[in-house]
Amino acid sequence: MSHRRTLLLIDDDAVFGETLARTLTRRGFDVQLACNRADALLHGNRGAFTDITVDLNLGEDSGLSLIAPLRKAHPSARILVLTGYASIATTVQAMKLGADNVLAKPVGAADIVQALDDEGSARAGSSDEPELQPMSVSRLEWEHIARVLHEHGGNVSATARALNMHRRTLQRKLAKKPVQR
Repeated sequence: MSHRRTLLLIDDDAVFGETLARTLTRRGFDVQLACNRADALLHGNRGAFTDITVDLNLGEDSGLSLIAPLRKAHPSARILVLTGYASIATTVQAMKLGADNVLAKPVGAADIVQALDDEGSARAGSSDEPELQPMSVSRLEWEHIARVLHEHGGNVSATARALNMHRRTLQRKLAKKPVQR
């Protein structure tokens, strides 16, 4: 007897959330969609979920604030954070709070299913760890900018002032995310 996987999908973009929910339903998930923090906590406390996806930016709220309560309510669920602003700092923070994996948007349903199925995440402890390679200078710069942006709550103007950089220059740098290296 096979059990259908239950997924709590948390994303403030209703169109993206509904599209992804339909796609994941076709892939064998029973999906509940929450479009804000309050709905996420309500669904999270009511249902039993095997998998949870959390968007990092939920309008005025941060998806990171949902990880700990969802982990407490669903200790065996796989928690995946989806973000448009992937950085090492965000990934480390999400993992410390209890997430199993972090994916950078744009991302497809196949990538989400693979990440939810991935038992080799940092939480599970993989034995074939990739060889560490030094990051490029552009990648280091982008990581630093992302960390400072996070410290300023996503406020681009405050981040630009803290970095002594013109706001438009900062926006261009953020748009040109360097390759993973």
